[in-house]
Amino acid sequence: MKLLEGKIALITGASKGIGRKIAEKFAEQGANVAFTYLSSVEKGQALEQELQAAGTKVKGYRSDASKFEEADKLINDIVADFGTIDIVVNNAGITKDGLLMRMTEQQWDDVLEVNLKSIFNVTKAASRVMMKNRKGVFINMSSVVGVQGNAGQANYAASKAGIIGFSKSVAKELGSRNIRTNVVAPGFIKTEMTEVLDPKVVEGWEQNIPMKRAGETEDVANVCVFLASDLSAYVTGQVIAVDGGML
Repeated sequence: MKLLEGKIALITGASKGIGRKIAEKFAEQGANVAFTYLSSVEKGQALEQELQAAGTKVKGYRSDASKFEEADKLINDIVADFGTIDIVVNNAGITKDGLLMRMTEQQWDDVLEVNLKSIFNVTKAASRVMMKNRKGVFINMSSVVGVQGNAGQANYAASKAGIIGFSKSVAKELGSRNIRTNVVAPGFIKTEMTEVLDPKVVEGWEQNIPMKRAGETEDVANVCVFLASDLSAYVTGQVIAVDGGML
């Protein structure tokens, strides 16, 4: 039997990168997958068609989770379309890097709104469904930067650190209802964003990683499958780094 057979999962920000791979892995493991995208409309539609080949029910939603009303509508739409919701992977996120002295208020607000407020919005809406079911799983995507900070990313680091504090609190609040909340903190992972970087810069970063390589999106997705499945039935309130030993 597949690890996520018959489960209903939502993955936000799944049109590319880590989110896309999580959606693929969940479908492979038997989950019915709802996912969101915002600007990458064509990629979102292509992913929907691709995942349907796995034989499970798949539907993409164009939705901005950083807007409270949109997040609420999203969860209601998923319940109407799929019947319920068992797993939420809060993956949507952006970067707007810059040194603190040059960072604008807008850059700060945008990153905190998309990366942190969206998780509050989606978790609040989905937790109502899970509390009625007396079961559920939240997996929130942070970063090693949220644990150790990074020059030029004060806004991003603050948002990702906030996700950790939020998730640990929610784990304590919802644990008695058999709702688990965990955090995945990826390190340097190869995605579309890293492909445009200077290879020499990438090589330098890799040499500072104990495993001497960048991670693959599959490395992160596999940990999410574990956390979403009953294999991790007694794991909650944890931060799991997928970073080749950086932390």
